[in-house]
Amino acid sequence: MANSKRIVLSSDHAAIELRQAIAAHIAERGFEVNDIGPVSPESTHYPKHGEAAARAVAAGDADLGIVVCGTGQGIMMAANKVKGIRCGVCSDTFSAQMIRTHNDANMLALGARVLGEGLALEVVDAFLSAEFEGGRHGLRVDMIKGIEG
Repeated sequence: MANSKRIVLSSDHAAIELRQAIAAHIAERGFEVNDIGPVSPESTHYPKHGEAAARAVAAGDADLGIVVCGTGQGIMMAANKVKGIRCGVCSDTFSAQMIRTHNDANMLALGARVLGEGLALEVVDAFLSAEFEGGRHGLRVDMIKGIEG
């Protein structure tokens, strides 16, 4: 796996089980896991959970973040509102690898109602094992950063 060892995890109520499975999976692989998501199945709002994980990554308290909601879309949108965050929703291993190698993504979003646990863990592994290639991709990431203001 890549050098990034501190991973923050969060989710809404729809994704607690998948988030906990991901936490156990990556802990077994030697990652330091900070699971800040809810434990109660009571309805909760994905924007606050996406923001909390993104703020941990942006502050340097975690190297990477993984957030999960029903589709992954809403929690990803919330995370991306935090300056310095590049979060992508992935439902396949190729995309998960590419958002790291080409886009220097520092967060991954998953949809618990979209992916089964097995594929979700494969996507997580692809994301965590990939590293940013730099080069021409660095220029493009800098252009993305420039949009933030």
